[in-house]
Amino acid sequence: MDCLWEIIHCLVGLAVAALIVVLLVAHLTAGMVDLKRHEKETLFPTATGEKEPFPSLHDPSSLELSVIVPAYNEELRMPVMMEEAMGYLENRQQPLFTYEVIVVDDGSSDQTTEVALRYTRKYGADKVRVLTLVKNRGKGGAVRMGTLSSRGKLILMADADGATKFADVEKVEAGLHDVNIKPENMAISCGSRAHLEEEAVASRSMFRTFLMYGFHFLVWFFCVRGIKDTQCGFKLFTREAALKTFSSLHVERWAFDVELLYIAQCFKIPIAEVAVNWTEIEGSKLVPVWSWLQMGRDLVFIRLRYITGAWRLESPRKTD
Repeated sequence: MDCLWEIIHCLVGLAVAALIVVLLVAHLTAGMVDLKRHEKETLFPTATGEKEPFPSLHDPSSLELSVIVPAYNEELRMPVMMEEAMGYLENRQQPLFTYEVIVVDDGSSDQTTEVALRYTRKYGADKVRVLTLVKNRGKGGAVRMGTLSSRGKLILMADADGATKFADVEKVEAGLHDVNIKPENMAISCGSRAHLEEEAVASRSMFRTFLMYGFHFLVWFFCVRGIKDTQCGFKLFTREAALKTFSSLHVERWAFDVELLYIAQCFKIPIAEVAVNWTEIEGSKLVPVWSWLQMGRDLVFIRLRYITGAWRLESPRKTD
């Protein structure tokens, strides 16, 4: 019996030591909010090739809708999405509806910027702007840089692969109106693929299904409650909610959506979840096993870094 207690005592000691090591690693490796940008990233090319400065998210809105499209090596997939989006936005145009699309080239090595600039030349820089990042930041970093450069009263993030039907912006808009955005005009509406999960499980291997459910559990346990699909790349923000959340965002890669919603829930910003049409598009940059493991690690570290005080919720401030 004494031997058993010694073993239990030893295991508890090891578990405590392991927890302390994880907390220390999470705290010491925590990066700070990076809102700085290279001088080249402060300008966008016009249809004639001249350079003009981007506005700031801190400025009052001057358009109804900004669409932020993060793009990394998307020269092949992006044209389909852009044609669909521009077709919808142009047909929707009314005296009170104005828009812009900001394509954020996240340090691509292909012709993503040039492909995007074709739409600037076709529609003008007031409607389509291209922000080319000097180096790759990750999807979260690209979305944030585009958001901080936007003019819209509402700000939509939409993936360059066009997996979500663009007209479903009307569904997430309706979701935004269904929640109480007063008195600070803050709300977020998330497109969701949760209704497609049963079909997805049927077509996936047991291992990938295990990883998916494991990821969902970690999201629920460590970060975000009440949202079934945190990873759909189709989210709509009021301008005020975007400023509040993106100003505190630390994670710039795949798990950034989770931190963004964690921040929103910490600030008690209302969040709606709305089912959208979604189709899997070939060419994803997500490496199935490795990316899931990275995201799992990030989820644990997000919560631990806020618990230890390595990360704090920030007050919105202007970028350099």
